Amino acid sequence: MTTTPEATIADARERIDALDDRIIGLIQERMAVSSVVQQTRIASGGRRVHLAREMEILGRYREALGKPGTSLAMTLLELSRGRI
Repeated sequence: MTTTPEATIADARERIDALDDRIIGLIQERMAVSSVVQQTRIASGGRRVHLAREMEILGRYREALGKPGTSLAMTLLELSRGRI
């Protein structure tokens, strides 16, 4: 049994939608965990943002995904740190 191109595309789009839902959930979870880190750091007299840590994150994403990874990491950091 062969599938049509339309069926293949529809199946792939369903998988993409499911992956996007998981990614969004993970980003929301990351934001919540980041908030705990920030609140704990501030409560103990530290700064809200730790720039060296952010540079580590940027490097990890760039290494794994190339130049677009840096942009993705910047967006994640922006979402996770909230308003500065």
